[in-house]
Amino acid sequence: MHLAELNIGRLLAPTDDPLVKEFMDNLDRINGLGKKMPGFVWMSEGSGEPGTGNTENSIGDDPQFVFNLTVWEDLPSLETFVYKTLHTKFMNRKAEWFEVLDQQHFVMWWVEEGHQPTRDEALAKLDELRANGPSDSAFGWDWIRAQNG
Repeated sequence: MHLAELNIGRLLAPTDDPLVKEFMDNLDRINGLGKKMPGFVWMSEGSGEPGTGNTENSIGDDPQFVFNLTVWEDLPSLETFVYKTLHTKFMNRKAEWFEVLDQQHFVMWWVEEGHQPTRDEALAKLDELRANGPSDSAFGWDWIRAQNG
């Protein structure tokens, strides 16, 4: 089994606005770093145009409501990327570029090797976590860490 993760957010401004320029200017750099990490498997991507990352794939009709969807071999691989690379610097500055959401915005779940989850599948997992709390089929950091001791 591999580990899928979805992280959603709403940008404070359109992707071409100076307010989010630093974030947009570093998307390819951070995504490229993730793709080179041991344990990285797959990332949902947009057109591949430089500087767009996956931001052109929005949620609903709101172009500022964006997502990141990746698959990793295991939890330690994802944790290393998230918390022990340059990604951490940008994650810690998310309030500069993203609205604070009033509900859960991150979910993980196990997928069969070779499976590439769709946006809709991932959003359904997030809805499941929001509605039912963490379980074997949809969970967050605290739950998975508790399961792994």
